Amino acid sequence: MTVLEPSGILLLNKPPGLTSFQSLDLVKKFFSTSKVGHAGTLDKFASGLLLVLVGRAVKLTPWVSGCDKHYEGIIRFGVETDTLDPEGIPVAQGEIPLKEVLEEVLPRFQGDIFQAPPAYSAIHLGGKRASQRAREGESVEMEKRPVTVYALDLLSYEPPLASVHVHCSKGTYIRSLARDIALAAGSRGYLQALTRTQAAGFYLSQALDFSSLSPGTVSPAEVLRPLDPEVFDALGIPVVFTDASAAEMISRGIPLDRLIKEKKIMLPPDSPSAAGLFRSGACAGKDGDFLGIIEQKTRGAWSYGYVYARS
Repeated sequence: MTVLEPSGILLLNKPPGLTSFQSLDLVKKFFSTSKVGHAGTLDKFASGLLLVLVGRAVKLTPWVSGCDKHYEGIIRFGVETDTLDPEGIPVAQGEIPLKEVLEEVLPRFQGDIFQAPPAYSAIHLGGKRASQRAREGESVEMEKRPVTVYALDLLSYEPPLASVHVHCSKGTYIRSLARDIALAAGSRGYLQALTRTQAAGFYLSQALDFSSLSPGTVSPAEVLRPLDPEVFDALGIPVVFTDASAAEMISRGIPLDRLIKEKKIMLPPDSPSAAGLFRSGACAGKDGDFLGIIEQKTRGAWSYGYVYARS
């Protein structure tokens, strides 16, 4: 009997003090596979929801990574560190702002904004990570990038600490947001704590603690969310169903254009169905429901996608 590799999405509650990469090492050992990835890095000092993709689910990385996220963070005013977090060295000081001042400046950071990422980040500059250049003593200038902050709420303020909720797009750095809010309020600041509470339609309340991955506690199948329509719905990915014969053709590499023409594959009613508009992605899984990705070609560029599931 063929033993299928574990595949699915693992929702983990990452504790502070552990990097995202260290978290993946633990997951690899638990599932006995190297086919593991995560969508959205959490800094070492941060905690909260870490989406881990296992097996064939790694193919969903572009979709999961592109989803928006929710955070709760604590900004400490009065001092700024070089890393913009509690692990850094103080580099500047400022006055503690009044609550009224914070309430006045916060709306400036909602909507479409331009943000300079932290110098201590994984962004590559000239073949090196910005953080590596900064640690080597280089003066690192980070270009501003467009991001979207859908919501920014002040939950509480007990000077010098402000608790905030942030709902933001991919690529938003909450550390940079803390720095910029402090500067706008006539102060300096850094992000003292951060918890990711929601990402890609999943919630922290659904996540497992790392202790649940201890040998003998649970089986891999018990903790993985299978690649089924419910998961794809949470990710906002349309699901296309095929019959058993079309599924077998896909697994053999039959061109999707042909299957669409012959109506072996039924696309959603609002999808373009002309031949040549689609191509296959990772078609895999002999016994599972998930077959692969199909991407829609729009104006010459491949973008977005449909997930195939067997009916």
